Amino acid sequence: MSLAKMAENQIQKKSFEFALSIISLYRNLQEQREFVLSNQLLRSGTSIGANVEEAIAAQSRRDFIAKMSIASKEARETKYWLRLLQESQMVNVDARNELTQINELIRILTSIVKTTRETL
Repeated sequence: MSLAKMAENQIQKKSFEFALSIISLYRNLQEQREFVLSNQLLRSGTSIGANVEEAIAAQSRRDFIAKMSIASKEARETKYWLRLLQESQMVNVDARNELTQINELIRILTSIVKTTRETL
């Protein structure tokens, strides 16, 4: 298996696991009656994996790069919402695990986009 394929499988697995973690955090936030940030977080946090799945089915390298770039942007947006939740202390949540996960996803996605662009 090529290095690129291994990275695809890794990001596919990690983005799915992250989406499950975000859904769990979303439920916790809903129970605490936090609706605005939780909805933003749910949308961007689950969108990462959806865009990764689309990228894997891309019709061209350029399409792959575009989809992975969108996943990267969604990951950065998700990090913003997580930081807001963590640091604003609006609700009683500990998002440190999700922040660790999102930083890893951003690192992997950035690497995939950069490497794919270099081989274009």
